[in-house]
Amino acid sequence: MTIKTFRGLVVDGGQDTVSLHTNDGSMGYRIVKLQVINYAPGVNTIEGTVKIYSVEQSSITALVDFSDPTLLGVAYYVDANSTANTQTQHVIFDQAIFNQDIFITYVDTDNSNPLNYYIELEQVKLDLNENTVATLKDLRDETLVLP
Repeated sequence: MTIKTFRGLVVDGGQDTVSLHTNDGSMGYRIVKLQVINYAPGVNTIEGTVKIYSVEQSSITALVDFSDPTLLGVAYYVDANSTANTQTQHVIFDQAIFNQDIFITYVDTDNSNPLNYYIELEQVKLDLNENTVATLKDLRDETLVLP
């Protein structure tokens, strides 16, 4: 099993792109880990929602809709600027296999602080049938999200 890691700092209301597409689409990926941490732990107060999508988002919100087929994972993170308050994190994954780019969005509903993310993706070699199904699903998902 091969694991690819990605990390970044996303700003409030921002969206990062993780480039995964290939010319032939023969490599798929599955999320195995998502972790987030405050840019300034114990200093910045954050109530943040990080979401991973299979398609680019035209509108970035903190709303979480599990009926959205393009939503692959969610992390909800709370951190206060006092050591008396603890950090909490809730992470949920969809075990979907995808072979196109993914998009990380972030909203801080308390302030406007940035947040670090770390993602581990398991590489999955796709046969021709799996490649076709993953690619068609990604294309279908793109048509579901209208600007």
